[in-house]
Amino acid sequence: MSEFHVRAAAEGEQRACLELLVQALHGKPVSDEVWAKMAASWPAAGKFAAFDDQGTQVGIASSFDTELTVPGGRKLATAAVDGVGVRADWTRRGVLTSMMAAQLADIAARGVPLAALHASEGVIYGRFGYGAATYGKGVVVERPRARLRDGVGRDGVVRFVTPAEAVERVPALYRRFSGDRPGFVARPDLWWPGFFDRLVTGDDGYRVAVHSGLDGDDGFVVYQSVDVRDRQAPERGALLQIRELHAATPRAWAALWRFLLSVDLVSSVEGRGRPMDEPIAELLTDPRAVNTTEVIDDLWVRLIDVLAALDARTYGPAEPVVLEVLDRQLPANNGRYAVGQSGVQRTTAEPDLRLGVDTLASLYLGHGLFSDQVLAGRVEVLDEAAAARADTLFHTTRAPWCGTFF
Repeated sequence: MSEFHVRAAAEGEQRACLELLVQALHGKPVSDEVWAKMAASWPAAGKFAAFDDQGTQVGIASSFDTELTVPGGRKLATAAVDGVGVRADWTRRGVLTSMMAAQLADIAARGVPLAALHASEGVIYGRFGYGAATYGKGVVVERPRARLRDGVGRDGVVRFVTPAEAVERVPALYRRFSGDRPGFVARPDLWWPGFFDRLVTGDDGYRVAVHSGLDGDDGFVVYQSVDVRDRQAPERGALLQIRELHAATPRAWAALWRFLLSVDLVSSVEGRGRPMDEPIAELLTDPRAVNTTEVIDDLWVRLIDVLAALDARTYGPAEPVVLEVLDRQLPANNGRYAVGQSGVQRTTAEPDLRLGVDTLASLYLGHGLFSDQVLAGRVEVLDEAAAARADTLFHTTRAPWCGTFF
């Protein structure tokens, strides 16, 4: 069997890293035009690559630095893992495990307390300590039945902006959002060229509309129109697919939905990965016009520094619990943590609950219940009353949601 080694990617190897990732994910080859758009979002920093004994690259694990909002509103430094792949003829040889170990060690050494990613498969990243921490729902709104209640969404003005205007204006608009929802990911300058700019200036027909209220621009939506007509139903209208919709105020959010539902010659409006608690049906006179089509895991989180991560968030009104955390990849995290409203600290006290770092990560932002994880066998109970206390401590009033693709 050929040997391999893992090292940090060097300057000048970025395009090869992207080409390998795209190949591993069954994408189209990276043309010069695509690379010109992606280069600014794909620096050498944060990349670990695997090479065979001939020096040929066979794997890539990439990340960039950003911030993630945790319960209570604090923005915590986070490594956003934006690409992991192994060449098809090198899978099942330990390449992924070695790259992930190198990446985790690097993030920990830099003092970054969290990592996060969007998983291509649900079975991969749990073994590296990640847990599905936010979820999103797919919704389809039937346009002919979707009549908004009187007065809803009539504040301000919605207008189209050109791709060039979107590239110029939307980043500043996005920074206006408070980002107080757990799971909200900041978008550093390097994110925009390869993700947003490439999307709205590409050939897929995405349009950008911006809402303006009394205090100026305060929301935007990116969507595309898909022709779903066929020979059996030539009169069927188009499908509007939302790529992203963000608003700084409830009024801007309602106005953007009113705009989408007022577009002529449309049969339905579809959104994937929308917040679990987004009350679209409450806007309408007929709530049955809204159908939830799926619930999918969205952001997977990894606690790199368990103490720092736990201490950064706030907790609900309950007596403290002592959690014993098990972490195979980063053993410095192993130990017991007293978690309560007054803060978090390491302790030698007897544990109330015992769990893996991946399970703790899935609960960290407020999604789900310790009690459910007990039923699933992922939390060991040593104090029968502790799961209920932990449920209250970790609960958040708003469902965690990321809303940023990377």
